Amino acid sequence: MNQPPNLDPVAVEPPSEALSARLKELALLFLKLGAIGFGGPQAHIAMIHDEAVARRGWFEEDQFIEGVAICEMLPGPASTQMGLYTGYLRAGQLGALVAGLCFIAPAFVILVVLSWAYFRFQGVPQIEDLFLGISPVVIAIILGFCWKLSKKVIKDWQGVAIALAVLLLSLVFRVNVLLLFVLAGVAGLVVYRPASSSGRSSAWLAPLLPITQSGLTLLTTVPGETLAVSSFWGLDRIQDYALPLFTFFLRTGAFIFGGGLVIIPLLESAVVDDFQWMTRSEFLDGVALGSLTPGPVVITAAFVGFKVAGALGALVATVAIFTPSFLFIMFASPFLLRLRQNLWVKSALKGVMPAALGAIAAAAIPLAAAALIQPTLPRTVVAFTVGLAALVALVRFRRPTWQLVPAGAIAGLLAGAVV
Repeated sequence: MNQPPNLDPVAVEPPSEALSARLKELALLFLKLGAIGFGGPQAHIAMIHDEAVARRGWFEEDQFIEGVAICEMLPGPASTQMGLYTGYLRAGQLGALVAGLCFIAPAFVILVVLSWAYFRFQGVPQIEDLFLGISPVVIAIILGFCWKLSKKVIKDWQGVAIALAVLLLSLVFRVNVLLLFVLAGVAGLVVYRPASSSGRSSAWLAPLLPITQSGLTLLTTVPGETLAVSSFWGLDRIQDYALPLFTFFLRTGAFIFGGGLVIIPLLESAVVDDFQWMTRSEFLDGVALGSLTPGPVVITAAFVGFKVAGALGALVATVAIFTPSFLFIMFASPFLLRLRQNLWVKSALKGVMPAALGAIAAAAIPLAAAALIQPTLPRTVVAFTVGLAALVALVRFRRPTWQLVPAGAIAGLLAGAVV
């Protein structure tokens, strides 16, 4: 029987139902949550809590809170990992696998269809009008996320310094974001090291040094111009791009600290500038479509994969970016509770979180220019107006993102008809 091991300090009682019945129940529940999971990670976690704790009583409140704490500590989308953790507690590793796949599947299918429609009808005036309103809303969502993240992670001047340093190095000097995250973790080990361990921090730096020298480059030849869109299935390209897509998104999935929108700086400079897989406007539109679908915004990886190698490329990119989350929850759960209490881990994360804020801010600036600066002055005014209105609605009135994106699309259509 595939039962989860006991977690210390929270013991898990093995459910009495047959494993097949538990797996079926998990599949049906997370397919439903994956299809209606609008509103961002906090809404997803609240839905999981309502279904698994309040309605079904699968485990205690303390166990759920511990799971949330673990998932917030890990890189990757916290809400997806909470689904995996729920499945793990309910039916072991198979339960985690079933819950995770079913939670991701609806958003993946929806985004593949939207990606096909986007590239199929790209250049049609009405589509351009739609994204005249949608793109500024996405910029507002990014800025609103930065504001909320700053209140959460900036606690002292050292955090401010790390965030500003990453902003400068990423925006001006184009330093690799993954490398910056590693260096920020090292800075956290030094600046926030446990008081009883001063003078011994160098021992913790050694294991990180190979990372800074390892494969931070993509295993592919960079094309001379932006890649043309693939066929629907991508059979003509998947053989050449499967490995580059998988290695790049696997690495990216292991560094998404601080929330799903951290995917933006990890992807933007690479897929736009380094590998030239798509234009900056296409990338921003892909983030918009990822925000429009239920489930985690990390599913934006499927949009990039579709542009590169069709539906098969989307599948490879999606599998790769979620693989670290699956591995952490399915195979490391017994150790994560203890790891969360490790003072060195806490120190490293105190450096990485401000770095995530600085990286997102750096990525937002060129994306904002692409979204707001339009070919004509009237369209530019419309873009600025929609973006400002969305930012006020998000920050002041706390409107959910899944409402703002369609509202921006309607505003863009209406304004595009007259300007």
